[in-house]
Amino acid sequence: MSLLENQTLVSLHEGLVQKKFTSQELTSATFEKIQAVDDKVGAFLALNEEEAMAQAKAADEKGYDAALSLQGLPIGIKDNIVTRDLITTAASRMLEDFNPIYDAHVMDLLKKTGAVNVGKLNMDEFAMGGSTENSYFKKTRNPWDLTKVPGGSSGGSAAAVAAGEVLATLGSDTGGSIRQPASFTGIVGMKPTYGRVSRYGLIAFASSLDQIGPLTRTVKDNALVLEAISGYDHRDSTSVNVPVPNYYQQINGNIKGLKIALPVEYLGDGIDPEIRKAVLKAAEQYRALGATVEEVSLPHSKYGIPAYYIIASSEASSNLQRFDGIRYGHRSAEAKTLEDLYVMSRTEGFGMEVKRRIMLGTFSLSSGYYDAYFKKAGQVRTLIKQDFANVFANYDLILGPVTTSTAYGIGERNDDPIEMYMADLLTVPVNLAGLPAISVPAGFSSEGLPIGIQLIGNYFQEQTIYQAAFAFEQANDYYLKQANV
Repeated sequence: MSLLENQTLVSLHEGLVQKKFTSQELTSATFEKIQAVDDKVGAFLALNEEEAMAQAKAADEKGYDAALSLQGLPIGIKDNIVTRDLITTAASRMLEDFNPIYDAHVMDLLKKTGAVNVGKLNMDEFAMGGSTENSYFKKTRNPWDLTKVPGGSSGGSAAAVAAGEVLATLGSDTGGSIRQPASFTGIVGMKPTYGRVSRYGLIAFASSLDQIGPLTRTVKDNALVLEAISGYDHRDSTSVNVPVPNYYQQINGNIKGLKIALPVEYLGDGIDPEIRKAVLKAAEQYRALGATVEEVSLPHSKYGIPAYYIIASSEASSNLQRFDGIRYGHRSAEAKTLEDLYVMSRTEGFGMEVKRRIMLGTFSLSSGYYDAYFKKAGQVRTLIKQDFANVFANYDLILGPVTTSTAYGIGERNDDPIEMYMADLLTVPVNLAGLPAISVPAGFSSEGLPIGIQLIGNYFQEQTIYQAAFAFEQANDYYLKQANV
């Protein structure tokens, strides 16, 4: 039996303190587990074995005290988070040889706590996609059913946790890229408030929407990782200087008197009946635990998808201008002239989905179309923010589904980008408004695939979200069920 079996970050920390095992043994067991199952799952792009063992040894030599931290605990990192001396590709051919000379801010913080970085995880190229099928290198599979997608774009991060390869990973969420894969793979995924976690060193997709967050097996583990990576960073102009609460210590599961809103729009026609049923069952459970759950309306949610794809694609087209094959990135060997070099490097270096979004974004920003598209999308964004503000004036949290369906088959939606985009219907409004939200396991479909529920909080109310998520988790045993890979 692996050291990681039936463990949490909290129980592993206790094991290290009590000297039941060392971080070196734990890290070695992690790599053994990855070796055993990753051929089937395909979550990792690069392993950091030598460096990880050195980090584990340093953690052991320092010694452990009772104060809870991530010291000596293995963690996986999404491949769009820059890691010094470890290849970071954003799953794109454009960056296949990129070896960064600096660390992202979250990596600095993880190193400070003594966490062990075991490797980089697969994703949709430049975080564009909802299935991890858009990676240049490989397809990641869902540990619950290897014929299904794990979701995206943080599909590798979610699959690695669900398969028991690591107990915690970092992902990024631009329109649902942490919560949707967490829901598809039956784990906990948190997208914090925009500005809570520094974006310095995150390879940008859409700068006004991107946010780094943790994926874990349990709510308390999630709170522990978020606490470690949160805080102000002067290198990120969007980072907010708000004190970081002690998320983990403050969780007690008491939600008596909590007011939860249930938007009618989130339970409409396009939602799989089994998911709707799981959300309504969760609402009943919350009532039984002492919370008030009432129906509300978020009327502008339906415009979230078009607004999101205009804003996100526009920001992507400007962010990805820097990848031109001249300063860095893939350079075409066939190019004869400067124009050829630009065109061919980008043609060869970017995949189809990335090209599609760059073109969409460039069109939305072009003269004559800016007012009709980008400006209008910004106005819709304001209306969506206002909808949320109206609900949060009277309620503490919003409850709803994460996804419109459970995990679908690999290759099933590749020919229909619109269907793929519409699947983000329930997650993108949260990013447009910059709010925090979590996905928590809420049961299984008749096919045995995980279903998640989403809890959305007001700005910097991650604590309230964790409280309610923990209460729900403890009232059920879904988190104890594990994929059998």
